[in-house]
Amino acid sequence: MKFVPMMVTVYKSTGSWYIVKDDTGRQYNARILGRFKIDGITSTNPIAVGDQVSIETENEQEDSVIITAISNRKNYITRVSPANKHQHHIIASNLDQSLLFATLKDPKTSQGFIDRFLITSEAYHIPSAIVFNKADLYKKKEEEKFNAVKDIYEKIGYKVLLMSIETGEAVEPVKALLKDKITLLSGHSGVGKSTFINAVFPDMKLKTQDVSGWSGKGLHTTTFAEMYDLPFGGKIIDTPGIRELGLVDISKQELSHYFPEMKVLINDCQFNNCMHVNEPGCAVKAAVKDGTIHMDRYISYCNILETINEKSY
Repeated sequence: MKFVPMMVTVYKSTGSWYIVKDDTGRQYNARILGRFKIDGITSTNPIAVGDQVSIETENEQEDSVIITAISNRKNYITRVSPANKHQHHIIASNLDQSLLFATLKDPKTSQGFIDRFLITSEAYHIPSAIVFNKADLYKKKEEEKFNAVKDIYEKIGYKVLLMSIETGEAVEPVKALLKDKITLLSGHSGVGKSTFINAVFPDMKLKTQDVSGWSGKGLHTTTFAEMYDLPFGGKIIDTPGIRELGLVDISKQELSHYFPEMKVLINDCQFNNCMHVNEPGCAVKAAVKDGTIHMDRYISYCNILETINEKSY
């Protein structure tokens, strides 16, 4: 039977091999031949989880195929390449939203980490929400901190949820966010992201083991994003091991554009190249002074501004 070239979705990448699925759910092992360049994108990985790609058969017995082309991406999200801090690595593409798992205890998620995640999502036009997990561990101090953080982020347009997998608190509302959407799940190690996935989709764990077995050699040094189909519609992309979403391709000049509360004030600054630090007539600094912009967010902005290297990549 002749294999007809078709479009499929990339579910997993291990660097040289990819797992792809067609619309019927049939899975293929895919690879690319030679160098695969996409105009205008300088990432270390040419193909990412979530990509729509064209395939042609290579070996029908082993269900192996060759990727011949990639469709235009609706969006994508990147991190600094583990191999080279001056290059970026595309984590996933064609997302409807991103969900950050955070905690205020065991381990504590820093506000800087949260803000970097939100900036990266804003830069690539991906709506975001924040889920604070482990509510069952919170004492009065953490509850007060959560309410303060929730207030900061909800005022600037982000959805913030408090969840406990142990008690089941808010698990259903988080599941409801995922329905019929392609969602990137992120968060540093220990925040309970994997526990959430296994608790609400018990068969996912089995699928994870099934899928990773076919080319599991030598994967221990790097962790790779992977997409899963949800039983009630939609897909999640799990991103293990992302400790830092380095801000690649974001210049100092444009950083404030990715803080929604600053973006609306930029045109009111006296200077059109205002960096909102030492310049006179700065609308952003005035808003910080009168409390319209929260001081924690402004400090975060200044800290991140200092870390941006203006070298062109």
